[in-house]
Formats: sequence, structure tokens, C-alpha cells
Amino acid sequence: MGSGTQTFQHRSLSVKLWPPSHSTRLMLVERMTKNLTTPSIFSRKCGLLSNDEAEEDAKKMEELAFAAADQHYKKEPDGDGSSAVQIYAKESSRLMLEVIRRGPKVNDGELADKATDLRGTVFDISGGHREFIEAEEAKELLRPLGEPGNSYTKICFSSRSFGLDAANVAAPILSTIKDQLTEVDLSDFIAGRPESEALDVMNIFSSVLEGCHLRYLNLSNNALGEKGVRAFGALLKSQNSLQELYLMNDGISEEAARAVSELIPSTEKLKVLHFHNNMTGDEGAFAISEIVKRSCSLEDFRCSSTRVGTDGGLALAEALKRCAHLKKLDLRDNMFGVEAGVALSKAISQFTDLTEVYLSYLNLEDEGTEALANALKHSAPSLEVLEMAGNDITAKGTASLAACIASKQFLTKLNLAENELKDEGAILIANALGEGHGQLNEVDMSTNAIRRAGGRHLAQVVVKKPGFKLLNINGNFISDEGIDEVKEIFRGSLDLLGPLDENDPEGEDDEEEEDEDEEENAEHEKGLESKLKDLKINQ
Repeated sequence: MGSGTQTFQHRSLSVKLWPPSHSTRLMLVERMTKNLTTPSIFSRKCGLLSNDEAEEDAKKMEELAFAAADQHYKKEPDGDGSSAVQIYAKESSRLMLEVIRRGPKVNDGELADKATDLRGTVFDISGGHREFIEAEEAKELLRPLGEPGNSYTKICFSSRSFGLDAANVAAPILSTIKDQLTEVDLSDFIAGRPESEALDVMNIFSSVLEGCHLRYLNLSNNALGEKGVRAFGALLKSQNSLQELYLMNDGISEEAARAVSELIPSTEKLKVLHFHNNMTGDEGAFAISEIVKRSCSLEDFRCSSTRVGTDGGLALAEALKRCAHLKKLDLRDNMFGVEAGVALSKAISQFTDLTEVYLSYLNLEDEGTEALANALKHSAPSLEVLEMAGNDITAKGTASLAACIASKQFLTKLNLAENELKDEGAILIANALGEGHGQLNEVDMSTNAIRRAGGRHLAQVVVKKPGFKLLNINGNFISDEGIDEVKEIFRGSLDLLGPLDENDPEGEDDEEEEDEDEEENAEHEKGLESKLKDLKINQ
């Protein structure tokens, strides 16, 4: 379609954390089995499960948790999988607590019923290769939806391209179940179709689904533009109870953003709003801000890679002040600058429930970083993920950031890649992570002009964390001797250390150091380490 799409550029080195390996999934089953068979305050009240029953339930719980996390990951295929891992862990914990409180089963089991219910309510044809769907195939594929008495409440047609003939087959079938639908996923369902045909298909689906009482709607990856948004006008206008709305990679321009704001009548119940990878710009951000202002229940807001500058950032920051329940905020890869960063800090200071914040590549510099770090330090007590990569942060701005990090004892992931922290900043961060932080599993400090002392300090701190998974210090200036030291620290667990193929032992911080030899480098690092070794973080 005319609006085109963008490609999100991963500028930092990343490692895919999803899906988990088979051995990791088995390990989780073993841990849950052990927890279910260990006496506790609940087991004294509700009874203790047998080993066989616990293992059976653990396997079912793991499958359900994996399915929920994998479904989430498919919505964010460009991510590294860290959010899916979080959902995998949280869902496993939630299900396990349910079983512990339930106690031993007296029948076939609630989990088995739940798994059956899940399969019986979700109709998903998104698996396999992306391909065109024509009329005859549509009849066969959608046949279960037309069966009397079915209990489908969610449909997912993602990655299957519907032409006009296929849409005309789908329409009467969908009309028979529209009143029972609560979740609709039409992401990437017109790929490769001419604009005129794509618009006709969207109009057909919009008309037949008009009046559905949806809690979830995903229209991502359809290059909608304003024409596409308005093609879905009938469906959007009829929604008064939406809790999740996804419009990612949709060519949402200024005009399209205005159309979205105009067409959705109510966002009072909206909890998830994702606008990732669009061409929104500042003017479009003003329209999105109006939606956010009306969404006081918002818990998860993503407006990353949307070409928003300072003015749009200021508008979003002001709108977010009304979202006191926010748990996840992703504004990565925009052009906010210092002024918008400082404004955002005033909103963030109110977010007591915040668990994940993604603020990479916003041109925050030291001033914006310090304002945000100070705000986070006094809010978000349960923060788990903090990303501020690519913001031109120097050692000067690291002190406030380190104080914030030291106070976040539930932190699982920290990404400060592609800044200018150098050894001084790296050691400050390492010291901040030194006490507690037992849940920390990933730290990315790549491309920060870090040398031997900084790399060694980071390695010595994170290797002691019980569930640690990955330290990325690639792309730095660590000497060969320093690399050997880091590898020695990780001896026996080198899989926890990311690649080092882009490290530059000859790299220089500035022009004055260009002629330093190895001996002078070592002396410089030794002196810096001595000065910073016992540096305290003021909390």
C-alpha cells in the first residue's frame, strides 16, 4: 500500500532469549515439581501433592506458560525475547501458586480442563509459511468456525493473505460467531495484495465484525496508512471495551494517527496500546497523545521507532502523567532529546507499578539521563528491565544512573550499550550491582569504550549472580590480557559471556591516547581501578 513500511534497525548487538531450549524447559518442569512436593504453609492447609501428580501438573503448567509467552513473542518478533521470558516465568509462577492452593486433585484436574478450554476457544491459522488464501482453501480452513455449537472466542488469521474471494467466503462464516468473539488478530493478513483489493478486503472484515465486543484487536503489519485505518472504521467505531490494541508497522502517519484517535470512541478500559515502527512524527504523536490522555487504565504503552522528535515527546510525556497504572513503557528509537527526556521524568516519577522501561536511542545525553534516573530511583520499586542504550551517556551522567540501579533489587535485565561510560562509568555500574540483585540475568555494556579494569569489574560482579545468563561487553577496548582475565572469571561457564569478536584491544578513547603502549594502558587501568574500587553509591 501507499504508506510503505519501515525496518527497525538493531544498532546494538543482541542475543535471542526466546524460545528456551528443550533442556531449559525440562529444568523448569523439575523445579516446579520440586516446589509442588515441598511442604509449605499452603500444603499444611490444602494438602501436599504426590511426586507423580506434581510432575504431571508441572508439565501441563509449563506447556501453558510456554504457549502464553510464545504468543506474546509472535507480536514482537523484532525483540530479543526478554519480555517473553518474563511472561514465561510469571505465568509459570502464577499457575504453580494456583495448584499449590488447590492441593491434590480429586478428579481429572483443573489444569487439564484449562488446557482443553484453551484449545477449544482459539482458532488459529497463522502457522506455517506466509501464503495467499483463495476461496476454496478459505472454505476448508474456516470450516470449523461454521460448525454449530463451537466455542471459539479468539480468531487469528495472521500471516495468511486474504484476497477478495477469500474475504467473501470468510464474511458469512464470521457473521455466525461475531457475537461470541472477544479477540481478533488480523495482523499481516493482506500481504502482497494490490491496494484497491486490500482496502476492499479490510472493508469486508470491518463490516462483518462491526459490533463485536472485543477486548483484543491486532491490526499490525498491514501498511494501513490513513486509508487502511478508515477502511476499518466500522469495526473501530463499534468498540467500547477494548483492552488491547496493536497497530505496529502499519504506516501510521500523522493523518492515520488522527484517524485512529477520531474513530475509537472509548479507551477507558484500554490496558495495552502498541504503535511500534510507524512514520508518526511529531504531529502524529500529538494525536496519539490524545488517545493516551483518555486511557487512564493503560498498563503497557509502546511507541518505539515512530520518528517522534522533541515536540511530540513533550506531548507524550504530558499525556502519560494520566497513566498512573503503567507497568511497561517502550519509547525506544525516537528523537526526544534532553528537553523531552526531562519532561518524561516528571511522568515517570508517578509510576509506582512500572516493571519494564525501554528508553534507548532517545538522544537523552547526561542531563536527560540524570533526570530520568532520579525519577526512577524514587518510583518503580519493582523495576525488572531498564534499557537506556545509545543515549550518549558519559561517566558524568553515570553516578545518578548507578544510584538508581542500586535501589532496584528486582532488576533482571540492564542494557546500557552504545554509550560512552568508559571504565569509570562501568565500575560505578558494577558497584551498583554488587549488593543484592539476586534476580539479575542479563547485562549489556557493549560499545562503551571500556578497558581492562571496567571489563574485569563487571565480570567479577555478575558471575556471582545465581541465575545469571549473559554479559555482553563486546565492542569495547579491552586488552588481550583483559580478555583472558574475563574468560578466567567465567571459567566453567563461558556460555554466560557474550561474543568478543568486535572487541578492539588497540582502540582509543581520544586522540591524546593514540600513542599509548600496552604498559601505559595497564598502568592507567590499574590506577583507575584503585581510585574507584571502594566508591560508594549515594542512595
